[in-house]
Amino acid sequence: MTARQIMTADEVRRALVRVSHEIVEKHAGTDGLALVGIQRRGVPLAERIADAIEQHEGVRIPVGSLDITFYRDDLSRVARQPLVRTPDLPFQLEEVAVVVVDDVLYTGRTVRAAMDALMDHGRPSAVRLAVLIDRGHRELPIRADHVGKNVPTSREEIIKVHLREIDGGDDEVVIERAAERDEELLTAARAAD
Repeated sequence: MTARQIMTADEVRRALVRVSHEIVEKHAGTDGLALVGIQRRGVPLAERIADAIEQHEGVRIPVGSLDITFYRDDLSRVARQPLVRTPDLPFQLEEVAVVVVDDVLYTGRTVRAAMDALMDHGRPSAVRLAVLIDRGHRELPIRADHVGKNVPTSREEIIKVHLREIDGGDDEVVIERAAERDEELLTAARAAD
């Protein structure tokens, strides 16, 4: 299978720094601002954005994490026994504007689930969305307020975000065709028989 790199580690870093500036500018400062990363890759991205904000503003804004597993509308297709993590929201939601952070925005269903999960824990003064990649193909009326990179894709393509905190190695974003991936899985299954 051939995966084509669309973002290098340096491009990921620069995109997150730019997004951090946009977040502070849109919020008119850092008071009453918090980040919430969607498990899994949204969490380290939220931490990196908070680090960048701390570097250019001198203030560490709170960062939380949210597992949206049970809020998904496709839970039965995701896994038989999903791994569920406890939400970590070290601040009162009612007092802050929350920027939800995720790696890839696609159909919008993950973000809808994240908003449902947030509302079960409180009512933020505002909810915004920051993503590293917006690939289009929305099924719900959701758009990101802050985007690292827009990547027009076909539905047959898959975007994979590799982060050192989760995947090891260097950060990168790659794109591959689903048909190629399916063929590789079929070839591997045949080899295993």
